[in-house]
Amino acid sequence: MDAIFSSIFSAEFVFSVLRVSTPLIFVSLAALVVRNGGVMCIAFEGMMLFSALGAVIGSAFAQNQIVGVLLGLIMGMAIAAIFAYFVLVLNSNGVLTGLALNILGSGGTVFMLYLISGDKGSSTALKSLMIPNINIPIIKNIPILGEIISGHNVLTYVALLTVVFVYLLINKTPLGLRIRSVGENPHAAESVGIKVVKTKFIALMIGGFIASLGGIYMSMGYLPFFTRDMMAGRGFMGIAAQNLGQGLTFPTFIAALLFGSAEALSNIMQSLRLPSELMQMVPYIFTLVGLMLVGGDKNKKASKKEAKNE
Repeated sequence: MDAIFSSIFSAEFVFSVLRVSTPLIFVSLAALVVRNGGVMCIAFEGMMLFSALGAVIGSAFAQNQIVGVLLGLIMGMAIAAIFAYFVLVLNSNGVLTGLALNILGSGGTVFMLYLISGDKGSSTALKSLMIPNINIPIIKNIPILGEIISGHNVLTYVALLTVVFVYLLINKTPLGLRIRSVGENPHAAESVGIKVVKTKFIALMIGGFIASLGGIYMSMGYLPFFTRDMMAGRGFMGIAAQNLGQGLTFPTFIAALLFGSAEALSNIMQSLRLPSELMQMVPYIFTLVGLMLVGGDKNKKASKKEAKNE
């Protein structure tokens, strides 16, 4: 027990939390943008899988990280565009479309990987590149603070900057105002000349871009290769973090860190030779508890409103 507490209350643990929270931060912010646009999207798992594979393929064949990032973004945003077309143009069910694209991501990436490398499990046969880590000058020499903040992957810092970007986008720009107005009342937005379908499409593409960065991080930062189903439910955990954050930027960011803390804690417990299957459940248990708290809070607010109306 002492070993667990000493591990948790350490700079290394906080560093690990930021590291494992990076893809959750990306996908939760993507879900937040899409939610503000009034679209129910659960296809982030598929977007992240395709972007992760695209990043590996691009960097391996071009031997260039930038090419890998670009191909990852293209493949991830292509899934977002497919979702947008089916839901916004063809009026298909958003949940069923999202599930279909997630299943496509699970099987389609394995099929593509097999065609390219002859391997169905991982991309270790491809000599893909990694996005480097950065040691921040001056800060890296500060005790404790330097151990926590410095030395992360470039995309971890991009994720932190994305929190500020999404906040400014949603709350301080004309585009953000249109996205929120469409999400809150599409008929009223349309009555003042806002193109509802176009605005929702833009929100989905922004969300696809942000979520794809999370997928790219998984195969070029968190791991140096792609493995089948490597997202392991992170797309759904990001949606849960956004729900826990009530659609607000900074609370969503904190919720993503909480889920990342659960995952980091499960990694520590596995190193202490506790049952790995039990420890792997920890992040998902946190997710369920968080959703229960949000649901309970919403029910209380709804009951209070009903009591006032009576």
